[in-house]
Amino acid sequence: QVQLVESGGGLVQPGGSLRLSCAASGSIFGINAMDWYRQAPGQQRELVAATSRVGSTNYVDSVKGRFTISRDNAKNTVYLRMNSLKPEDTAVYYCRVVANGRQYWGKGTLVTVSS
Repeated sequence: QVQLVESGGGLVQPGGSLRLSCAASGSIFGINAMDWYRQAPGQQRELVAATSRVGSTNYVDSVKGRFTISRDNAKNTVYLRMNSLKPEDTAVYYCRVVANGRQYWGKGTLVTVSS
């Protein structure tokens, strides 16, 4: 079993920054994808940023140039640096990890962008 613990969410003013972290632990035999999703109230969950084991990355168009995903394979941890935050970035952010041939989800961390 793999456990994911997310941290770093909170309240920030428009234009501000936050860094989310997601650490995986447990019986891990190999992690492939590590991604960040978000779900705003009344909206479907969407993929925000993705990274592969070899470090390739992808972003949804709305965050390109503002968000950066990175990972530390030695620590089984994925990060999401979010700059120039906008009110429309307000959502619960979830990390997803593909490990041992299965996908695992964190419980989510709330990011609120408001003045």
